[in-house]
Amino acid sequence: QVQLVESGGGLVQAGGSLRLSCAFSGRIFSRNVIGWYRQAPGKQRELVATISSSGSTNYVDAVKGRFTISRGNAQNTVYLQMNSLKPEDTAMYYCNYNAVGSLTYWGQGTQVTVSS
Repeated sequence: QVQLVESGGGLVQAGGSLRLSCAFSGRIFSRNVIGWYRQAPGKQRELVATISSSGSTNYVDAVKGRFTISRGNAQNTVYLQMNSLKPEDTAMYYCNYNAVGSLTYWGQGTQVTVSS
């Protein structure tokens, strides 16, 4: 099994910044992809960004240029730096673990609220 714990959410004014962290542990495959997803009330969960174990990244168009996904030095933490936040970024943010030959795992989420 893999455990993921998100942290770093909170309330911030529009234009502000937050850095989310996702710490994962357990039976980790060396080749994995970590994703950040978000779900706003009444909406479907959507992909925000992903990072592979080799460092390749992908972003949804809505956050390109504002959000940066990265891995920590120990490789068992992934960050999501969120700048220039907008009210429409308000959502519960989840991290997700994927690897070939493994189940997919989710964290419990961290709430991000951006006030206008």
